[in-house]
Amino acid sequence: MLRMSYFETATKLSESSNIMDLVDIDIFREAKKVIDALKNREVASALTWCADNKTRLKKSKSKFEFQLRLQEFIELVRVDTAESYKKAIQYARKHLASWGTTHMKELQHVLATLAFKSTTECSKYKVLFELRQWDVLVDQFKQEFCKLYGMTMEPLLNIYLQAGLSALKTPYGLEEGCTKEDPLSQENFRKLALPLPFSKQHHSKLVCYISKELMDTENPPQVLPNGYVYSTKALKEMAEKNGGKITCPRTGLVCNYTELVKAYIS
Repeated sequence: MLRMSYFETATKLSESSNIMDLVDIDIFREAKKVIDALKNREVASALTWCADNKTRLKKSKSKFEFQLRLQEFIELVRVDTAESYKKAIQYARKHLASWGTTHMKELQHVLATLAFKSTTECSKYKVLFELRQWDVLVDQFKQEFCKLYGMTMEPLLNIYLQAGLSALKTPYGLEEGCTKEDPLSQENFRKLALPLPFSKQHHSKLVCYISKELMDTENPPQVLPNGYVYSTKALKEMAEKNGGKITCPRTGLVCNYTELVKAYIS
């Protein structure tokens, strides 16, 4: 929940479950302040966070601070006045010049906005003035934050669920007729399993629709006149209870047990 920015819900759940001491809520609250500020198009909180973690960010070769400085420069250019251009140049000399040795190409690209301005139709520079750049900064901060604290971007619950679903995912599980016992019969699990590969099955496994038991040489499958297949054990039990009659649970077809044909598993 904290990774997905559901801070209030996560806090209430932690309090009600008495696990506050086991959850790093304070760390995520710090992150929330930065995220909220970036969403409001303010970089001060993010720059403060960078300063507080400068050594660790430098060690991981992060360029998040550089991206923040570039965005602040862009905002000065966006104002589109002689005074704002002057401030932008002064800002570049003070805060961006030192990044030239490692990020010259990106720096030149952004500095060229002084000539193209925010009203440009040139796609190469127009994209720099788009407001979605702030969303990019938010995503980048989340990545840097998780990397700094050794956390995954993806919630651990999702990772564990995907590990299990990857072992269960089959083409049949994505069809409408799959059994309710299959987790993939639920829409939320299907969405989670969508990007996952199908489970690699070296040997086919047939499971009876009625008994949910495995059909093998000890419990061979039998075919009804309508083509549906069920296990011998389940069909025998049904026949014993209904005077030798079999009712297909899927189509409602009624037939005699003697009409069944044994199927062989190769």
